[in-house]
Amino acid sequence: MSDRRVVIVTGGGTGIGEATARLLCGQGHQVVVSGRRTEPLERVEREAGALAHPCDAGDPEAAESLVRAALAAYGRLDGLVLNAGIGRGGAVGDLSLADWDEVMRTNVTGPLLLLRAAIPHLLESKGAVVGVASVSALRNGTGNAPYATSKAALLQLCRSVAVDYGRQGVRANVVCPGWVRTEMADRRMARFAEEADLGDGGLEAAYEEATRLLPMGRPGEPREIAEAIGWLLSPSASYVNGAVLTVDGGATALDPGTHAFDFRIAPRGPLR
Repeated sequence: MSDRRVVIVTGGGTGIGEATARLLCGQGHQVVVSGRRTEPLERVEREAGALAHPCDAGDPEAAESLVRAALAAYGRLDGLVLNAGIGRGGAVGDLSLADWDEVMRTNVTGPLLLLRAAIPHLLESKGAVVGVASVSALRNGTGNAPYATSKAALLQLCRSVAVDYGRQGVRANVVCPGWVRTEMADRRMARFAEEADLGDGGLEAAYEEATRLLPMGRPGEPREIAEAIGWLLSPSASYVNGAVLTVDGGATALDPGTHAFDFRIAPRGPLR
């Protein structure tokens, strides 16, 4: 595979997808960004030089058209970044089945459809796949059944590609970010700030509260996740296949049972 690669990035208009597209374009690669909203994609196209291709990758024909667009523009396909995703909450006993179906369609079926369309071309280029999962694929929280289940499924979907196609030169790996300052995380933090009555601190107070127990004590930035994705796509990671890379500030290294012994931690009190 040449140093200059052709990569599709789903969910490429904002957050981790946007940062990844900008990073890859800055390194001289050809990037096709997809997503449901046209305006953010066109901004990335205008500012970074990526090719915008708005589509709903959860639709089989749209997934095929996305791959065709990359081939028509650049003649090959070397990589996929499976980043498009949505979040919905709910415990098993009370979650909305409509939310469940929407999360699975976007976070699991969408990547499957794109992989099916792309595999013949990745085999030809001996390309690489990176799935953007979440620490929720490895650790769970309350009221998180649809999202956590979908991200665990994405992890195993990518590992299936690693196992089934590794001998033919295709690598597939997964990154599991923790809290990262993205549009989706901002929406969740805004709700948290209101629920917890965090006052004038708003988003900043919510992020601080959500990450204060982490070893690094802060949320990640999209560029930090993009750097990990870029490495996994690159020849520098040529023997990394089926790996799960946590990019979470140390969140999954913690034993929550030890926090009782850290008397510097003051509880903020019940939600009002």
